Amino acid sequence: MRRREFITLIGGGAAWPLAARAQAKLPTIGFLIAGTPASHGAWFATLVQRLRELGWIEGRNLTIEYRWAEARNERFAEIAAEFVRRKVDVIVTSGTPAVMASKKATSVIPIVFPVAADPVGSGLVASLARPGGNVTGLSVQFTDLAGKRAELLREVVPGLRRLAIMVNVDDAGAVLDMREVQATARTLGLDVATLEIRRAEDIAPAFEALKGRADALYVCGDALVNTHRIRINTLAVGARLPTMHGFREYVEAGGLMSYGPNFPDLFRRAADDVDKILRGAKPSDIPVEQPTKFDFVINLTTAKALGLTVPPMLLARADEVIE
Repeated sequence: MRRREFITLIGGGAAWPLAARAQAKLPTIGFLIAGTPASHGAWFATLVQRLRELGWIEGRNLTIEYRWAEARNERFAEIAAEFVRRKVDVIVTSGTPAVMASKKATSVIPIVFPVAADPVGSGLVASLARPGGNVTGLSVQFTDLAGKRAELLREVVPGLRRLAIMVNVDDAGAVLDMREVQATARTLGLDVATLEIRRAEDIAPAFEALKGRADALYVCGDALVNTHRIRINTLAVGARLPTMHGFREYVEAGGLMSYGPNFPDLFRRAADDVDKILRGAKPSDIPVEQPTKFDFVINLTTAKALGLTVPPMLLARADEVIE
């Protein structure tokens, strides 16, 4: 979604007179957005668009409060606490740390997550079929896909023996992904170097420490690396490192390959959960769903920059090839 379209969506209520809105309190959704407009804005705009299709129009019969955490974990709790004070009707947020912060802030206000890596394993919900409590949404099941990604990377990188993994160790979902990749790498006989980051300032030093130690880089997705995905891919190409990612937006930003759930589709489906809650359903009764649409994307421009030849059979299997 283009920036102009997103601005139009988030500003949709601007034309409604304040007096008209003051007559009755509209249902209010609090968007705790883990990243920035550039990194996460298009996904949330997709959710807003789906809400419009379901009859919820910002400024007419719905209010949306937008808060951007800019990939700073300490902001999650602050924003969640603000939404509790403002008594919003639903909190929508993505990523395990942000969902966890929201859950700690309230056990009453419904929370919907379009994306969480392992909601059962991280304790966000009791089970996928019966979430219990005030939290529901969609699980991306990243750990189930880690092995597939490592194998795809090996198909593209001849003689792959040393795999580096970049992970924000403050993100529980990313850590689960890392552990699964490490396990897969061992079964494939690969040596593994793990790059632990916690903030944007750690990214460049991590690449410096990696020099000469890896043949490829697996990037564990989370709000921090998503927010800085262009920088990470630029550094990776500079270090001659082919990259594997969890979703297509990384490849659009210069990464080599991605395999994972289609995030816009997950955000659209999360809007359906929000709609049900606004109409009286309880989060505890709304099952956590799993992805149904997956994307395998290859960036041939990046492959050429790295001097790699992508096997024709692999190109034929890709859902999209960027040239």
